[in-house]
This record gives sequence, structure tokens and C-alpha cells, in this order.
Amino acid sequence: MKRCLISLALILATVFTMAGQQAPANAPSREDILKLFEVMHVRDQMKQVMVQVMKQIRVMSREQIKKTDPDATEDQIARADAMSDQLFKDMPIDGMLDDMIPVYRKHLTKQDVDAMVAFYSTPTGQKILSEMPAMTGEAMQAVQPRLRKMMDETTEKMGKMASDKGKKQNAEPASDAPKQ
Repeated sequence: MKRCLISLALILATVFTMAGQQAPANAPSREDILKLFEVMHVRDQMKQVMVQVMKQIRVMSREQIKKTDPDATEDQIARADAMSDQLFKDMPIDGMLDDMIPVYRKHLTKQDVDAMVAFYSTPTGQKILSEMPAMTGEAMQAVQPRLRKMMDETTEKMGKMASDKGKKQNAEPASDAPKQ
């Protein structure tokens, strides 16, 4: 869960940093990007992806709580779930979309945006958009065992490092006198 929050913070920091940068002369207008977002159903897509992410965060955080504290109560787990739910409810989607506009303007030309609007207005473009949340959710489920294994290995390595450091510190003589 911390990893997801850190990733989200880094993404948002990047977006805010780029927001101050100038768009090129042939950049699409704000209205062009908003039209693209509308045709692509970006607002709805963000909400759907965030629902999938929150489901995965909930599963992973429950597993981590139970692993870290096998005696965790259902009340403690429910509080963690409530924190996850509140995180989702507090996501400022409209503000995030506004923050994304300068990024799109920087990387895409007006011609790019016009071509994307044309494609995503077709039945094939709309099908891709409608299937994307399910594909993303299924892909996240498919990679979850790999991510869980990586998290377990990292947690184990960190525990071993802490244990080794503690053993090393305990093995060294504690002396305030300078060595000669």
C-alpha cells in the first residue's frame, strides 16, 4: 500500500513539475485535450481503474496486515479497509485531469490529438476503451502473484539486513575510549 501511495505521489509530483513547462507552437489547445478526454471517457476510465487498483490494494494490505500481525482483529482490518476507501473517495479526479492537460499539450501535436479523436470516435476505438478497464483489472490480477512474491522477498531481505546489522552492532565492543 505504501508503494502505491509513493508511486501516486511521484506521478503527481511529475505532473505538477511539467505543468509549468511551455507547450510547443503546434500544441493542441486546452479545448482539444478536453475533447480527447471526453471521446476517450478519461474521467470514467480513471474511476474504473482506481476501483480496480483499490481492490488490489485492499487484498494486498489485508495480506500484509495478517502477515505482519497474525493476531490482527477484524476491526483493525476493517479500519485499514476504511482508510483505503477514504483514499479513493478523496481522489480529486477533475483536478487531476486539469493537471494532465499541460502534459498532453507538451507531448502531442494538434494533429496527433485530432487523429486520436478520430480513431477513438470509431466503433473499434470505443471497443478498446470499453474493454480497457477489464483488461487492466485482469492484467493486475495476473501479475499479483509475481508482485506478492517480490514484496515477500524484499520484506525478507530487509528483515535479514536489519537482523544482520543488529548482530554486527551487538558483536562490536561498546567502548567510548579511543582505540590506539
